[in-house]
Amino acid sequence: MVAQAQRIEVAFGASTIDAPAASAAASGNHQPQSLDGGAYLGGSLNVLFLKKRTVGVQGEFNWKASKEIYLPTELNLPYRPIFWDVNAIWAPKLTKRLAAEFVAGVGAQNTRFYTGACSGGNCFASSNHLMADFGAGIKWYAFKHVFFRPEGRLYLVNNSVEFTSAHAVRYGASIGYTFR
Repeated sequence: MVAQAQRIEVAFGASTIDAPAASAAASGNHQPQSLDGGAYLGGSLNVLFLKKRTVGVQGEFNWKASKEIYLPTELNLPYRPIFWDVNAIWAPKLTKRLAAEFVAGVGAQNTRFYTGACSGGNCFASSNHLMADFGAGIKWYAFKHVFFRPEGRLYLVNNSVEFTSAHAVRYGASIGYTFR
């Protein structure tokens, strides 16, 4: 009976980040390095169980597909940003083939800095920062259970001194499947 009272959705997609440009005049302790651009790959899992299966929890994970160079004129260090979060989700049905998604939650921005020397199997050092995220998407059901979802997220990263700004916007699209 529990399985019948919930809806589970899995999706995989690609996106990009829009963030303030790198600037030598970065405010406060921020470094002149931008998160802007590049391809991010990711996945999400929605579990909807309340109010006719329109309210639930969502988890998602997005990582930059390629390494970038951090402060190329100073450190010249390869790095890769990773975003993960857990959200409350509201996914009201709009029509037979359309549904909206609204999410808000918390997570972390992890930046992996890759080093030339490996110790104990780790070839990177991580910098983790707590973040809040807010977002929305529209699901279009191409087939009974298969959907296409354009989406966007606003990330507000606490104490993100490695980059020019403490906020970024991720937008992209996912393809998913609904288990009912």
